[in-house]
Amino acid sequence: MKIKDEIPYRNSVPILAWDFHYEYMNELKAAFADLKKVKRISNQFSWNDKNLDIKDRILNEVILVTDVDLKIVFASNGIKKMTGYTESEIIGKTPKMFQGPKTSKIALKEIRAAIESQVPFEKTLENYKKDGKTYKCKINSVPIFNLKGELSHFIAFESEDKSA
Repeated sequence: MKIKDEIPYRNSVPILAWDFHYEYMNELKAAFADLKKVKRISNQFSWNDKNLDIKDRILNEVILVTDVDLKIVFASNGIKKMTGYTESEIIGKTPKMFQGPKTSKIALKEIRAAIESQVPFEKTLENYKKDGKTYKCKINSVPIFNLKGELSHFIAFESEDKSA
């Protein structure tokens, strides 16, 4: 027995679910594009980046790469969400652009010493967004050496520390 006007059962998904899916896909695309850019820099300067776990960290943290003079040469897409700045607005500048009156002078002195000694460091700083608001920025930074053992760049994995 067949009913002529029977509507077949279809699995339906609310439109809202598609919005989340679309947003997640865009984040994945951006992370993949960022990963390609970092790989290009890595290959160009012959980095020894085996222990950096860039592929695993790029989805959850902002990645900032500076040259040896601390000029920013790369910032992952998450920089806009965390600071309000786009990558193009910060390229060629130093991370000092995120600092202000509430940024700890003691922590900055410790960071400077680590950079001069070419050793990794981890600090949480009170930084400033483009709109002037402050945020706690957890920074895990590592000097990067090329395959000859020469300092090439610094890479920082950053996240907004909401617990501090």
